[in-house]
Amino acid sequence: MEFERDEALEPMSPSSQYLRSSVLSLTILGILESEVPIDDSLTMPLVKDVFLPINHRFSSIMVSEKRGAKKWKRVEVNLKDHVKVPVFPIGMSNDYYDEAFSEYLSKLGMEQFPPNRPLWEIHIFKYPTKNAAGNLIFKLHHSLGDGYSLMGALLSCLQRVDNPSFPLTFPTRQSNLGPNGNSRGFFRRVPRFFTGLINTVYDFGSNVLKSSLIEDDKSPIRSGDDGVEFRPIVVTTTTFSIDHIKQIKDKLKTLNDVITGIIIFGTRLYMQKMEENSGKAKCTALVLLNTRVIGGYTSVSEMIKPNAEMPWGNRFAFLQVPIPKLTDSELSNPLKFVKKARQLIKRQKNSASVFLTGLFLDAIRRIRGPEATSRCIHNTLKNSSLTISNMMGPMEKMALANQPVKGLYFVVAGAPQVLYTNTSILYSSMFSCIFLL
Repeated sequence: MEFERDEALEPMSPSSQYLRSSVLSLTILGILESEVPIDDSLTMPLVKDVFLPINHRFSSIMVSEKRGAKKWKRVEVNLKDHVKVPVFPIGMSNDYYDEAFSEYLSKLGMEQFPPNRPLWEIHIFKYPTKNAAGNLIFKLHHSLGDGYSLMGALLSCLQRVDNPSFPLTFPTRQSNLGPNGNSRGFFRRVPRFFTGLINTVYDFGSNVLKSSLIEDDKSPIRSGDDGVEFRPIVVTTTTFSIDHIKQIKDKLKTLNDVITGIIIFGTRLYMQKMEENSGKAKCTALVLLNTRVIGGYTSVSEMIKPNAEMPWGNRFAFLQVPIPKLTDSELSNPLKFVKKARQLIKRQKNSASVFLTGLFLDAIRRIRGPEATSRCIHNTLKNSSLTISNMMGPMEKMALANQPVKGLYFVVAGAPQVLYTNTSILYSSMFSCIFLL
């Protein structure tokens, strides 16, 4: 939609423009699993009084000025256009509703938002599946914010089951710094600096080439075809005990690296099973990094303040991690493979290529415009094999309008990839892995 210049319009951030263009359009589906049948009688009041006031972007549409600059424009919101309750036959089996729910998610992932309405929808699936008594689906365009922002928004609508008057709490990140604030001695930092410099040059060059010339091999998880983002999707979830994950973590020290290593190992096993020798195909995983310095979620009111320490918006970057090739010895010793994957991730972290890539994308935007930047990001996604992201959940059980929540997970639709994985940790005892195919 195109408008004359209006001083009341709010400029869109560059990242929001990248994520909603003619080249690339990403949608986040947040699925909240309910332990009890969903009572939707309070839906409209909750959306009007709790959800909409969270951020004015939920009451805004994207418009373009005549010069091409994109802005947010506040509009009146008709809640009936955004809150939807699908209807299916009553009294069917859980298997029937599982299939219906899967097809409904796939349909939501493929449908684009109308340009004349704010970029969000809430869908209430009131039928029991194998995993939940009902499901609440939040469909949100990625231009509204990244997973950290939108998770913070959704969590602000939830309460603790044990004591609703108390806020939800989250695991804190432990610092690697010693008691004097130094993680390593000076003489140990010098070789690390030069290694990091070499890694930065190599990784930055690889990132640029990945967006233009270099692509992964075709494999069971990468077709290389155009238009993959417009095909139906299938969402599969699996759950592990966090205690089992911690047993491996004790050997590798870093929980996130363990989880990423497990996902990569499982992916290689799947590839090998589907096609012989594909376990040795050249593959790259794009690991999403939150560029904020965080120890947990903050309130939305804090996020939207000017110069906030943990601001609202899209503050993420891709870390390109080559997936190790699977050897015969690693089939019988998975820990060996996970350690190898961790070493690759550790090497990538000792690099400033993410920062340089951000500057590179910003330079493209300034010279050639947001559409060209979107095309660059699209090509990077298309030329890679999979994306891995993660989301840390609260330590306490949650409830929405006094209805207990069993789980909450996110998937991203619209990326030109066959495989997308998201990990969620809830209640400090459950680790969920979500695959989008």
